[in-house]
Amino acid sequence: MKSWKYFMMTTMVGSALALAACGDDTTKDEVETDTKTEEAATGDTQDEAVLEGQVSGDGSSTVAPIMEALVEEYAGVQEKVQVTVGVSGTGGGFEKFIAGSTDFSNASRPIKDEEKEKLDAAGIDFTEFKLANDGLTVVVSKDNDWVEDVTIEDLKKMWIEDGTTKKWSDINPDWPAEEIIFYSPGTDSGTYDYFDEVVLDEADLVKAATLSEDDNVLVQGVQADKNAIGFFGYAYYLANQDTLKAVKINGVEPNNETIESGEYSPLSRPLFTYVSNKALAENAALYDFIQYSLENAGDMAEAVGYVRLPDAEYDKGLSTLEGLK
Repeated sequence: MKSWKYFMMTTMVGSALALAACGDDTTKDEVETDTKTEEAATGDTQDEAVLEGQVSGDGSSTVAPIMEALVEEYAGVQEKVQVTVGVSGTGGGFEKFIAGSTDFSNASRPIKDEEKEKLDAAGIDFTEFKLANDGLTVVVSKDNDWVEDVTIEDLKKMWIEDGTTKKWSDINPDWPAEEIIFYSPGTDSGTYDYFDEVVLDEADLVKAATLSEDDNVLVQGVQADKNAIGFFGYAYYLANQDTLKAVKINGVEPNNETIESGEYSPLSRPLFTYVSNKALAENAALYDFIQYSLENAGDMAEAVGYVRLPDAEYDKGLSTLEGLK
């Protein structure tokens, strides 16, 4: 995926080369002199723009599509900076961040108090940056022709373990007397934590559920069974909407408008990255990558299916970043 900035720059360079080949009276020496004069005046030489270094992150599979897009685009801007990002889930990412093995940690929920305490004990100061908004999306197969809309109470009846085998007819007598097949993010996932907080009220998740940190496993499981139900980030639903159906929550379907406005409640949520302050100060490549991420996160969020933040939020993040130099 090439950014529009890259495309425009390529177009402009191509146009300049074409003009130079068309018999302009300007000599080569004059062009070189003008270029050097301009670079001297602006301080914008190619050598000064080149960075080298390594940057490492880990964390949320929900944030991963945005971060992967940012990493791909950034590679075209800073070819000598190597950015690697793992996908261990929000909790797993924080474990690596606390251990000091990563520079930043992606999360689909706010950092927990106990994680803050562990970072403090490890001597790691950090800063939270918001990247985008997401709507945790409850999905069923396209072959499921009975579920269109559920309430939070319906979700509690389905997903909270009560020692019974759950059937669709237990939730609504008009639905089939067929066993519900559950697919859920794993317990290291911030999406699991968020669902636990707003739906389960920290009760036990139904034991029959198949859990995975890989959202694509959940997608495939629901696709294959008309009696299946699952949940994950909005972008994964959009990427598979030909075979999946998003279930309305309290009459509201997840889309860009309802997620941004908060109408898709209580399943709308922000997505974050947490960055080491010390690494930002010491690693110019990390600082540059995070700056690039905040400048482009809105566009990348929309490109992969999430919802961009208001521009003021990104400006606030960039201002905070500037203060960490």
